[in-house]
Amino acid sequence: MAVSNRKHIRRLAAALLTGVSVCVLGVSAMPVHAQNLVPAPADGAKLLLRANELVYNQDAQQVTATGGVQLYYNRYRMVAQRVQYDQKTGRVMATGNIELIEPGGNRVYADELDVTDDFGEGFLNTLRVETTDNTRLAAESAERQPGDLMVLNNTVYTACLPCAKQPGKAPLWQVKAERVIRNGQTHTIRLENAQFELFGLPIGRLPFAIEVPDETVERKSGLLFPQFSASDNLGVGVAVPYYHVFSPSMDATITPTYYSNQGLLLQGEIRNKFETGEHTFRFAGIHQTNPDAFDSGTSDYEAENRFMVASKAEFQINPRWTFGWDVMTQSDNNFSKTYKLEGVDNDTFTNDVYLTGLGTRNYFDLHGYYFNVQDKAPRNTLEQQQAIVYPSLDYSYYAPEPILGGELSINANLTNLSRREDDWYTEGTTNRFPGLEGSYSRFTVEAEWKRTFNMDGLLLTPILAARGDGLRHTGSGTPAFYTGDLEPEGGDSRYMVTAGLEARYPILLTTENSSHVIEPIAQIFVRPDEQMAGGLPNEDAQSFVFDATSLFERDKFSGYDRIEGGTRANVGLRYTGTFDNGIGVRSIVGQSFHISGQNSFATEDLVHAGANSGLETDRSDYVAMAAVDLPQGFTVGVNTRFDEKTFAVKRTDASLGYTTPRVQGTLVYTQVDPQPEYGSEEATDVLKNSMTFRINENWALAGTATWDLAEKEIIKRGIGVSYADECTIFTLAYTDKPQSTAANDWTVSARLSFRTLGDINIGSTKEYDQDYRY
Repeated sequence: MAVSNRKHIRRLAAALLTGVSVCVLGVSAMPVHAQNLVPAPADGAKLLLRANELVYNQDAQQVTATGGVQLYYNRYRMVAQRVQYDQKTGRVMATGNIELIEPGGNRVYADELDVTDDFGEGFLNTLRVETTDNTRLAAESAERQPGDLMVLNNTVYTACLPCAKQPGKAPLWQVKAERVIRNGQTHTIRLENAQFELFGLPIGRLPFAIEVPDETVERKSGLLFPQFSASDNLGVGVAVPYYHVFSPSMDATITPTYYSNQGLLLQGEIRNKFETGEHTFRFAGIHQTNPDAFDSGTSDYEAENRFMVASKAEFQINPRWTFGWDVMTQSDNNFSKTYKLEGVDNDTFTNDVYLTGLGTRNYFDLHGYYFNVQDKAPRNTLEQQQAIVYPSLDYSYYAPEPILGGELSINANLTNLSRREDDWYTEGTTNRFPGLEGSYSRFTVEAEWKRTFNMDGLLLTPILAARGDGLRHTGSGTPAFYTGDLEPEGGDSRYMVTAGLEARYPILLTTENSSHVIEPIAQIFVRPDEQMAGGLPNEDAQSFVFDATSLFERDKFSGYDRIEGGTRANVGLRYTGTFDNGIGVRSIVGQSFHISGQNSFATEDLVHAGANSGLETDRSDYVAMAAVDLPQGFTVGVNTRFDEKTFAVKRTDASLGYTTPRVQGTLVYTQVDPQPEYGSEEATDVLKNSMTFRINENWALAGTATWDLAEKEIIKRGIGVSYADECTIFTLAYTDKPQSTAANDWTVSARLSFRTLGDINIGSTKEYDQDYRY
């Protein structure tokens, strides 16, 4: 063929391949989501054409390819039986088993194509589209009309794969429409006489046309999928969210929810995005029509008009600094929890205003806190007892260069808080005071230097540390029932210096099919007694558990308000083993010794932090930890504390995790002996289990339960059944808390999700959902 005719063939290919793409993607992108309709031709894009016969009729100005036509142009591939380009009419026609493969991998099938070379008008007969994300669209015909309109007639869409055994069987669900019209000017897709079918049976028809945004529109105002809920005191709830776009950087969702027992709840969320961050404002309110449905004497019972407002924001000042807040206030202390307002329904909501900075060798973290305690008490006594923190500052710094060959680090903490009421309670025979009415301020600076020397396999690490505190507290004096000595209000200071040495001698043993590391460890820390031990408020060192994970800590207290003093030695053995068959074993066993000075864990403070911890005696309890990882998907871990005299088990934390093709789950057991001095007169014996059993490829059962073995009662239980395949997820679950005193102690939840269409939710089913394994 003459070179002068090649341009006609290239025009044929461009019109044919790109025309099919425009005709099809213009509508199929509706459920498939955003994608560029036609990529621009690459520079120097070459045309590859193969056919049994290629004829150029110069008189008729037609180019015709027949017999196994194959075209490749601009990353498009196409096959057909016959292709013709008429230069006079400017039309491209193709017939016979047309198959187009787009650059993204989508496949388009048709029996007949007729399109103008400017793509302004066209026709496709017996259209079928298969996308890379396993969605399918079919239509009897497709037309491209003037005015940038695309019309599909008798259209069927689904995200379900065809049945392998019965290809002609209807999919689990599909959407049908008599006409689908895409308007390229208004960027909308209109569906006329649409109906939804389940298992081939129509279950819903829209008697009116609906219009949705096309794939070029990221957001468009309109109604969202309805949401459903059901609970004991609220009744059945139906929510119909409305989404509105104000601008490219601002949108909102208004959600009216009608509860059969309590009336109309109105929720709103307004979102703003800025160049350096984003902000979300939320509100909710209701006039309860039936407060008597709640228990008398509760905040839910006494409140009629209830509301909540919340604000959350975060701004990136620069790559290192971030400023933000997450705050909420409400009309009473249980509104958000009772109505399960997402994101603000925790038992305790933490209001937080923060500024953080992260450098290569330092870290700055500043927070202000206010705690909303959500309970059903009519007076928010527990909230009055919580600390108002303004602020809490943590700063850490690591020297960029070695100092005397070792690493120097500096940590600082500033805490300033106040309380409106004493926070105290009696547990058994012990009075505990987590917080006192008044104010408390403390500023701490601590420096630590350490360096490791290798002495022919023996690793020696000298450690030097120095710390200083400035403190001030005011209040109503020593609380009643407190038997300890509390320092008088006013200003105080204290210090702590530590000289320590750690010795480790790792021994590596190898065999043909395994390797083992046995590492004896010994530490000694020499320091003076803790000053004013137990005589100051203890705000941040109340939680304390002595086990194998904290055995080798220099200061075993969890916060800055207490300091470990006196001379102490820690000894233990660490083991790690790996085997060729995939088994991994790790363990620690050891003991701590108080050598001289005052034992900080034996001194009384306002919360009895060290009482019954296993460290209050000169010889601590034995602590041990062991874990085994099995290649079959099982992981077993045990963390135990034994009495230093009788070897009786004082505390056990055990867990079992398992993942097999059919069953997966976790089993967690916690056992703690009575700790009368710490405030616990009775033993803790709790077993938690969560499990999922896969019945077959699609169906699964899930259950969760928490038992109080000491009281022989169930704390929480739940069961759910779920179905999942490539296009649908369905979950139905029931959760019950028999011992709960909350307003709603049981819930029924459900989820029905159609891939690419949306979800219908009743409550939350997160604990019971399963994902389909492609």
